[in-house]
Amino acid sequence: MIELRLYGTSGCHLCEQAEGVLQPVLAHINEHLVNGGLAGVAVVLRVVEITDDPELMQRYSLSIPVIRLAESDDELGWPFDEAQAWEFLIAQLE
Repeated sequence: MIELRLYGTSGCHLCEQAEGVLQPVLAHINEHLVNGGLAGVAVVLRVVEITDDPELMQRYSLSIPVIRLAESDDELGWPFDEAQAWEFLIAQLE
């Protein structure tokens, strides 16, 4: 399992939009992984509430939503569309 983190806050309409953009991208990427022979690998979305952690609040409060793979330091901040999210994720997975 590969964890994609979406940093945001509850009630954030941009964060909700970002999650909506990511859902079809993740479905497509997971299908791509299965078709590529990686049936045991999947990218799952984890929404991270930044208000639960003072460090995350300080880091992301002015820039949410932001996505990042758990094992990476590279981030993609809003605004992004499906194509940009796809390119970001594929580059991170290679």
